[in-house]
Amino acid sequence: MSGFPTPTDTVTPRQPRGQERVITANRQTSWAFADAYVAEDEALHWARDRAREAGLRSVSPGTGAALRLLAASVDAKAVAEIGTGCGVSGIHLLHGMRPDGVLTTVDQEPEHQQSARQAFRDAGFAGNRARFIPGPALDVLPRLADSGYDLVFCDGDRREYQDYLAESLRLLRPGGLVAFEGVFANGRTMDSGPQPTEVLRLRELVRAVRESQELVSSLLPVGDGLLCAVKR
Repeated sequence: MSGFPTPTDTVTPRQPRGQERVITANRQTSWAFADAYVAEDEALHWARDRAREAGLRSVSPGTGAALRLLAASVDAKAVAEIGTGCGVSGIHLLHGMRPDGVLTTVDQEPEHQQSARQAFRDAGFAGNRARFIPGPALDVLPRLADSGYDLVFCDGDRREYQDYLAESLRLLRPGGLVAFEGVFANGRTMDSGPQPTEVLRLRELVRAVRESQELVSSLLPVGDGLLCAVKR
C-alpha cells in the first residue's frame, strides 16, 4: 500500500551479539502506529480524562491492547490488578476476559476506584464483573487465594514490584501470567547514569524475572514497557 515501506526497506543487517540496534525514526513511527492500533471508546476517554485530572498516569492504548490480548490468551476468568487508577487498564482487561470473569482491583485511593466503577458501568460491564478492594497492595494481596488467578497486572508502587512478583507467583495458577507496567521508566532503566531507588528496583525486577526458573518472560516495547511472564 502507498505510504508503507516495502519489506526491503525494513530489513536491517544482522547485529553482532550483544550490540543494540539503533532506534530509527522509522521504528519510532512503527511503535506509534502500534500504540494507536486499537481504537478506544468514550468510556476509556472518560477514564483517561479523570486520571489526568487526578494527576495519575494511565496505560497507553498500546499497553491496553496488549492487556486485552494477554487476558484473552489465558482465557482469564479471575484477574488481580494492583493499581486501579480511574479504570483505564481495568476496562482493557475486562474486554479480554471471559464474559463471566471477575476483575479484583486494588488501590489505596477509594475515590479513584469510584471513578473506575463509573467507567466500567459506562463501558457496559455489569457491577458483578469487578471487585474493588481499597488499601495498600502489600496488605491486601496476602488475603487473596493461592493459585486462584489467571493473570496479575501490576501498576502500583514501582518500588514494591519485587514484592508484587513474590505475591504473584503465589496467586497465579500454573500457566497464569503476570505483567508489570512502566519498566522502562521513561528510558531511565537503560540509562547508565545514577538513578533513583525506583529505577534501581525496576532493574532488579527485570533481572529477577529474566533469571527465574519459574517463569517464561518477554519485555514488550509498548507504552513505557510491559514486562510479561508465564508461570511454569
